Amino acid sequence: MTSSPTFARTRPQSKPRSGTIGALYAGNARSVVARGLLATRSTNYWVVLSGFFEPVFYLLSMGLGLGTLVGTVGASTGQQVPYAAFIAPGLLAVSAMNGAIYDSTWNVFFKMQYAKLYEGMLTTSLGPLDVAIGEISLALLRGGLYAGAFMIVMQVLGLNLAWTAILALPAVLLIAFGFASLGMAVTSYMKSFQQMDWIAFVMLPMFLFSATFYPLSVYPPVLQWIIQALPLWHGVELVRGLTTGALSLAMLGHVLYYLVMIAVGMVFTTRRLRALFLD
Repeated sequence: MTSSPTFARTRPQSKPRSGTIGALYAGNARSVVARGLLATRSTNYWVVLSGFFEPVFYLLSMGLGLGTLVGTVGASTGQQVPYAAFIAPGLLAVSAMNGAIYDSTWNVFFKMQYAKLYEGMLTTSLGPLDVAIGEISLALLRGGLYAGAFMIVMQVLGLNLAWTAILALPAVLLIAFGFASLGMAVTSYMKSFQQMDWIAFVMLPMFLFSATFYPLSVYPPVLQWIIQALPLWHGVELVRGLTTGALSLAMLGHVLYYLVMIAVGMVFTTRRLRALFLD
């Protein structure tokens, strides 16, 4: 009886990589992006668009409906703005978060655990940093599309109250980048769909309590500290300041928060992919 071929003989071997940088990055993340865009062409576009419509429905129902009863609300700088203009930038940040999180969690989870896509990619000259940058760029693109479309809705409804609202576009890209980086890092540790449900469990209260619908001052002091530690709160405050013209030095702190978030997410994602598929 002849012996069956070993797994080592049937599994493609990765090309050797020399040096620390060469082992992590081949400078070809664009191929990962190109593959993702080609795959998106066969996607049900209604599923993709659903992530955009959710915050729009919230804006129309609460901003234009409840807003007629609330009147004006004080921003963090004390400036009084219409309720619709108060929640719209919060929902804009949520729109960027939704697009980035969807692509960097559920899509990445399927590719990693079931399609075994990354295992195949890393048998080529691609490094784990190429894969991380490519996948995060796809998530960033989706988050940016959601946010850009929502920004147009805000402009049509007259909810951009200052010329600095144009700066909200790069701000939401920063937010999407931060959530995509951290989302992929967290997903790399997930092993089952039950574990993936924890992502939705965390996102829902963050969406509801990150001063999206109410000023931070309405919450008890202890809860205020917790809310200010959440990434979405920093995004909401950053975008709200830009769209309402309520500018402050604290906005630099929000930007720094996301820069640290991006760096942490990229480092953990790269190390995790290398540990899973190369070591």
